Amino acid sequence: MANNVQHLSLYEQIKQYLLTEIELAHLLPHDRLPSESELTKQFSVSRITVKKAMSDLVEQGIVYRIQGKGTYVAASDRSHAAGDPAVKPKITKSVALLLPFINNQHNALLLNGVESILSEAGYSLLFCNTENSIAKEERTIREMVERNVAGMIIYPVDGESYNREILQLTLDSFPLVVMDRYLRGIDTNCVCPDNLKGAQEGVNHLISLGHRHIGFLSTEISGTSSIEDRLAGYEKALAENQIPIDRRYRYVDIELGEPKPIKEKIRDFLLRHPELTAIFAINPGLGLQVIKVASEMGIRVPEDLSLIFFDDFELSEFYSVMPTFISQEENLLGKEAAKLLISIIENPEQDTKKLFFPPKLTIRESTAKPRSARSSI
Repeated sequence: MANNVQHLSLYEQIKQYLLTEIELAHLLPHDRLPSESELTKQFSVSRITVKKAMSDLVEQGIVYRIQGKGTYVAASDRSHAAGDPAVKPKITKSVALLLPFINNQHNALLLNGVESILSEAGYSLLFCNTENSIAKEERTIREMVERNVAGMIIYPVDGESYNREILQLTLDSFPLVVMDRYLRGIDTNCVCPDNLKGAQEGVNHLISLGHRHIGFLSTEISGTSSIEDRLAGYEKALAENQIPIDRRYRYVDIELGEPKPIKEKIRDFLLRHPELTAIFAINPGLGLQVIKVASEMGIRVPEDLSLIFFDDFELSEFYSVMPTFISQEENLLGKEAAKLLISIIENPEQDTKKLFFPPKLTIRESTAKPRSARSSI
């Protein structure tokens, strides 16, 4: 069942992306859509997933195919094959969802949750990719205001501690919900996982297995509340279990997107600290690199090194080592963000709300007792 949900989320993500491109007039009537190959690369999904999204849009009369040439945006008054249902008039109330990435399972599930609630309430969704750029995020916010959307849900970009456009929306009492993380110093509505408790639970699990030398791997911490809170949870778990906090075990400036330097940094970190028996990583990107580097170094996971990280990834149950992970319950977060935004739109005088939801620890194959603990049994 889980696989079906993940697959559906990715297909809905592609479908919603194309709908938003049409709604924003980035794609005009009779413009050619990106090819299936292009969409497959852009979203890092299978060709079957892309085909399903395109087929749904054809059936709804939103796009049409020309054999051997491609798929095109349909005109609003375009005639379709006999028996096809008429295209429904567009919903006038629109909500914008701004995400920093569009090609991972985490955001696909957030999108799925948001869309399901908005659709039930009669709102259309404009899905905007900010490409993890503050400048593009600010431009997109201004564009959405100009389009008179009823409200916005914004997932801030990495490293963002302040955004003047979000501050302006807050000062103007514009219906807004910040999702997944929050911006310190800006009093706005937010829906977030409780990253501190999630990290604390994950590290407590490692400690319960007998680990005392636990490393912490992350990208740049400063300015990203979710990472700051995960570090705080890691340190709180150690402190409450009377384990000294050794800052040498923190590696916090690893940048994603450059696999070779990341692998070299992780290899150097493991070589410098052979006493480490466990690693807590802030995301699956870093976690999977740990598994690869450890394998190359002859370090077995979990026999020699236990590993836990935030967020699952697609088809993880088929990975060489099924990872123990902390789920942010993304579908729930998306639903709650949409519910809160609708409530704000319909009752704008209400007080600001900050909602935090407990993540869920899923224990699988990448964590085990350290060798020293097992040998003493």
